[in-house]
Amino acid sequence: MSFEPGQVITRRYRRAARYTWVQPMRVISDDETGLLLWHPAGSDFARLIDADGNTQHELPVDQMRDPKLVVRAWQDYDILVLMPPGASHSVWWFFRNGEFDSWYVNLEDPYVRMPDGVDTADLVLDIVVDPQRRWEWKDVEEFDLRIGNPLYFDADQAADIRAEGERVVKLIEAGDFPFDGTHTGFRPEPGWPELRLPKA
Repeated sequence: MSFEPGQVITRRYRRAARYTWVQPMRVISDDETGLLLWHPAGSDFARLIDADGNTQHELPVDQMRDPKLVVRAWQDYDILVLMPPGASHSVWWFFRNGEFDSWYVNLEDPYVRMPDGVDTADLVLDIVVDPQRRWEWKDVEEFDLRIGNPLYFDADQAADIRAEGERVVKLIEAGDFPFDGTHTGFRPEPGWPELRLPKA
């Protein structure tokens, strides 16, 4: 099952039986390099927020009080997201005012195709990469705090997650695909609208 260019699908993160992040995205391509998706600023996304205003960054899901998906507008950046097949990460290109700004590596489970989109699980640890390919880890403290939580990962799994990040770092430092300038000049089709989540 492949998706067609121009099709709008939903990209979702799961944690146990709960969705924690839901984002409509436009398919750019779906081929051997991966599923390439577009999400412009101003579009909808939904994230899990609890009754006290906490997100998953503040608390693990099992400690959130009455969490619900809350729809927000994506701000500041247009994003292009590549989900390589079978990989435990995605690569994001951030664009500000139409110009490439930076890369972002989101460590996550290999995605599973669904009829209306893809499901994955966020693995907390991330990598931020500037246009000169200088990089740094992101959310390290949060990642360390989640180790041992049964809804997240144990110490061995955490080591595998970090090792996946280190494999991507080698690509970054070598300037290999997808950090070789590919897609940095991407421009959306004129007239593509902001993307909306279906009303509940």
